[in-house]
Amino acid sequence: MSGSGRAPRFYFSLRSPYSWLAYRELLERHPDVAGAVEWRPFFEPDGTSERLLAELGGSFPYTAMSRAKHLYVLQDVRRLTAARGIAFRWPVDRDPVWEVPHLAYLRALRGGLGPQFVAAAYRARWEQGRDICDRTVIAGIGSELGLDPAELAGASDDPELRRQGALLLKDICDDGVFGVPFFVQGFNRFWGLDRLPDFVAHLRARAGGDGALPPPAAPAVGLGARAVDDGHAGGCG
Repeated sequence: MSGSGRAPRFYFSLRSPYSWLAYRELLERHPDVAGAVEWRPFFEPDGTSERLLAELGGSFPYTAMSRAKHLYVLQDVRRLTAARGIAFRWPVDRDPVWEVPHLAYLRALRGGLGPQFVAAAYRARWEQGRDICDRTVIAGIGSELGLDPAELAGASDDPELRRQGALLLKDICDDGVFGVPFFVQGFNRFWGLDRLPDFVAHLRARAGGDGALPPPAAPAVGLGARAVDDGHAGGCG
């Protein structure tokens, strides 16, 4: 369980349209908050990650989405993007393995390009409608960012990144995360895009004074102390 002395956390998923919208709102409306929180990837584990997580004593808190909920999300995201004037394309996932993009994020973070990778992956998925579990798409992002395309595309084959991914999944369990976007500060939990303003207000109230948050001590998208270079309405879950 999260302690009160730890930096606040933003659990995001490259899969989730609600995480994508929360990401945009954080950067556009609350850049100081985006810089003050730890950004933690949330992804549904494959068999290998499930085994590694079980060895750590964890169990992933996720259930498959029903057809009715899926249809609702399609409708809801159209409403939300239209209200914000955002053009988007709904991607089609073919045999997704979510470690492919999310462990690639950890690899990009190791190279100092975590924020740029998140931006490129969200753009590819939600603006271009591309399958970010396709390794060729991830390799293309690597080329775009000046990272080794093969290393980025093959991040899910890297045993060390697999271990880091399992530790992140264990944090998801320990922090009581059950969907995204999810925000944690101490023992306070906020779930969903529509809870982002409450999370921001909570952090500003804690900061006191004019509510300004201190500059980040690390890049805006990161894993805090566990860095890789030693990661209801408006929510998916």
